[in-house]
Amino acid sequence: MSYIELKNICKKYPNADRNSVTNFNLEINEKEFIAFVGPSGCGKSTTLRMIAGFEDITDGELYIDGKLMNQVLPRDRGIAMVFQNYALYPHMTVEKNISYGLKNMKVPAAEIEKKVDWAIDVLGLKEYRYRKPKNLSGGQRQRVALGRAIVKDSKVFLMDEPLSNLDAKLRVSMRNEISKLHRQLGSTTIYVTHDQVEAMTMADRIVIMKDGIVQQAGKPMELYEHPVNKFVAGFIGSPQMNFYNVKVIGNTVKFEGGAEMKLPESISERLKDSGGELILGIRGEDIKLESQNIELYADTKQSASVENTEVMGNENNLYFNFGGALTVARVSKYEISRPGDKIDFVFIPSKIHFFDKATEKCLF
Repeated sequence: MSYIELKNICKKYPNADRNSVTNFNLEINEKEFIAFVGPSGCGKSTTLRMIAGFEDITDGELYIDGKLMNQVLPRDRGIAMVFQNYALYPHMTVEKNISYGLKNMKVPAAEIEKKVDWAIDVLGLKEYRYRKPKNLSGGQRQRVALGRAIVKDSKVFLMDEPLSNLDAKLRVSMRNEISKLHRQLGSTTIYVTHDQVEAMTMADRIVIMKDGIVQQAGKPMELYEHPVNKFVAGFIGSPQMNFYNVKVIGNTVKFEGGAEMKLPESISERLKDSGGELILGIRGEDIKLESQNIELYADTKQSASVENTEVMGNENNLYFNFGGALTVARVSKYEISRPGDKIDFVFIPSKIHFFDKATEKCLF
């Protein structure tokens, strides 16, 4: 049996025209790390707050460890939560912020001291033990917030965009801290973020939401390689997948602007009943410029002029207009094309995705 189970969970606020969350179904195993991702307003934080008990569930059932939680108070759900804004007491030291919840729970003083010592040691806060929040950096404050949560021995941790206030370098560092902490504690963790990179690098499974509805749930690479629709394909991956409006006639793909390419029979056969007008999607790393790939995939060869380049260090991104869309190709750092250069490139046919133009569902 799953440790946390959400069955047809819905949330509708008073006087709202539609649900904020609709028919959310998910089974979460013990010790699993789950990420909820999606654009602002998609319902991910609302779902987290219903699990925590901060929001009433309009319809559906929530189970934790086999027990129905719909009417159970937040303090009785065995959950610890880490917020985006840290929610630290400004007049208390690091030590007192971490111990405050335990004192309210009437935990014996000796046990509190032991737990606080452990949390401070695990989170590398020894030298900041007697500082107040105003004298801490953003990353240090976030670690204090984590410390306050982990001392409670909760089996479930809920994290609502805890890293969004940090700069890029600190976010990377704290991602590692949270992942390591999750492994050490063996807790079940639900992590809300709008950053798909955080989700991809930290989670065992990702739940992608849009307009209050789950679009797809699965392992990070499953979503990356096999998106169920155009939204998921465009949301997961950086830079996002390239999309083109195309017509498929037999084994020929016709792009806007007049460009054409040939598809292998194994692909064109699968599209024969698709209606012709489709959306073609391909990721930047599957657009190749090397001579050996151009020779191998000659049937898909195209040309364009580079409009912009991004030097990333380990790789470069080339931007150019093709097929009526701005296209980005992720290429080797040794590819030195510059704006204005004409390039030849090919698509790897086996990496092409096709989406129904009306429903945006992925055909394959």
